[in-house]
Amino acid sequence: MKAITLGTQAQEWTPASYRFGESSTYRGAQLTQEKVLSDCRGEGGRIAFLLKFSPPTGKLIKLVATARSDEHIYILEGGYCDKVGRQRRFPGDYGLNPKGHAHGAFIGRETVGLVVYSGEPDEVHEFAVIKPEPAL
Repeated sequence: MKAITLGTQAQEWTPASYRFGESSTYRGAQLTQEKVLSDCRGEGGRIAFLLKFSPPTGKLIKLVATARSDEHIYILEGGYCDKVGRQRRFPGDYGLNPKGHAHGAFIGRETVGLVVYSGEPDEVHEFAVIKPEPAL
């Protein structure tokens, strides 16, 4: 494999709705975008990309998936929240979802993460735009 160097600031964000389904477009707006950094799956390797979620104002993105390969996530901007919208994961947080692990997230603010899969990306079961639940 040869070395790769990219200037990600100059790289354009592209829609990632093909990854998350029709519900990842809300009132004509793309809620998911990506910048593919490397894709070596053709040689039996991994894929790495920057992934951006942009929930509508006052709403949450609810995501439910199963890891089809080990998934590494490093939050660069924004973060994940709970059902009420309280932030629970922050820039600098790291997560690993091993192959076969069912997992989910709520996203209430624009969030960018570095995502690396050791093989195929997640199987997405649900992508929904929801209202935050009332705080108790």
